[in-house]
Amino acid sequence: MKVLANDGISQSGIDALEKAGYEVITTTVAQEQLINYINEKDIAVLLVRSATTVRKDLIDACPGLKIIGRGGVGMDNIDVEYAREKGLSVINTPAASSHSVAELVFGHFFGLARFLHNSNRDMPLEGDQNFKGLKKAYAKGTELKGKTLGVLGFGRIGQATAKVALGAGMKVVAFDPFLDKANLELDFFDGQKVSFEIETISKEEVLKQADFISLHVPAQDDYVIDEAEFNIMKDGVIIANAARGGVVNEVALVKALESGKVSRAALDVFEKEPKPEIQLLMNPALSLTPHTGAATNEAQDRIGTELAEQIISILG
Repeated sequence: MKVLANDGISQSGIDALEKAGYEVITTTVAQEQLINYINEKDIAVLLVRSATTVRKDLIDACPGLKIIGRGGVGMDNIDVEYAREKGLSVINTPAASSHSVAELVFGHFFGLARFLHNSNRDMPLEGDQNFKGLKKAYAKGTELKGKTLGVLGFGRIGQATAKVALGAGMKVVAFDPFLDKANLELDFFDGQKVSFEIETISKEEVLKQADFISLHVPAQDDYVIDEAEFNIMKDGVIIANAARGGVVNEVALVKALESGKVSRAALDVFEKEPKPEIQLLMNPALSLTPHTGAATNEAQDRIGTELAEQIISILG
């Protein structure tokens, strides 16, 4: 049987599939040529990340397909219910990249708290001529320890982010409409474990209490954070969105940055991805990454292995 990993797959995933007798193809086929390629090559399993879409037309046109797999969490680029109605298995890897996203969020938070995003731009340009000026400009950093992290969306990634926060000595408050509480277990290098039970509270309470806010919600029709939500927040809050473009109103965010309501913010995802608005790219109060939340070697290895295990389990 043939597996087409159209957006790539880790070597660990390839090795596991080949060991089980599958042929793995890692050619990237253009979206408009995908239906023909799947049918001509008799592809049984199509694996994608976020670049390739799997809609009704492809599902209808490729009767030989048995499994659609998404390397990662969100499956908004796949018509999941329709595929399942047609008898296909649709799989993803919700746990594999959680910690990678959490660490990126905190990379941004630590950087923003100490102005690293600005300092790393300015030191190469002015470090020799204006050292004292830069030192004064960036001397009012903030510690994360003792501060409150508000997590909106308390699924796997939200909980992984909360664990990093707890390890950094932060208090965690969380909102999730589908979850009353979660038990978080922190594992340490010497085998010790510490457990925390976090009971979720209202979105409004999270916004009121938090010094730092991180979003971990799926794509949705309405903004999760808009002007009304910014108004509820503490003055000088720091925000990170590594969830989905479109869950934060970027126009309202820029206004909140200009007013000082939000002191600084981090974006890994954008409404107009892959061409973010220039006013975001040029804003000195923003720390930016190009949708790399899950992009660590460790996460990609876990994703590949997890997909392989599920495919082998389904098809035998």
